[in-house]
Amino acid sequence: MVIYGVAILAGCFLFGMFCGELIGALMGIDSNVGGVGIAMLLLIVVVDKLQKNGKISLPAQSGLAFWNAMYIPIVIAMAASQNVLGALTGGPLAIIAGIAVVLISWLCVPLLSGKKAKESAIEFNKNNAATGEVN
Repeated sequence: MVIYGVAILAGCFLFGMFCGELIGALMGIDSNVGGVGIAMLLLIVVVDKLQKNGKISLPAQSGLAFWNAMYIPIVIAMAASQNVLGALTGGPLAIIAGIAVVLISWLCVPLLSGKKAKESAIEFNKNNAATGEVN
């Protein structure tokens, strides 16, 4: 059922929006800065902790899986409503910030997956060799 787990989702969303507004206020702008991202990360952490402790039911997990799938279209719709042209003409800061976030995210993948970058590359090459794919 889709309705199960919505309270967890709503709590994470409200906390993320609050944090985003707080970050925006601290930066001196009247905007939410990263609220949806904070909510999404918090949802991942909370659901993972609940699953590891066995404190979340199967219907709630199914409902959360549905809402996790809905996050991508919601984030895309929110991003489309922002003034991208204004950000790009306002200076190079938006481009630099975007590039920096992507690079930092790439660097964090091995840390979050629990593998070293070298181990990930070796495993990737083994998997490709096993399936016969060519790089």
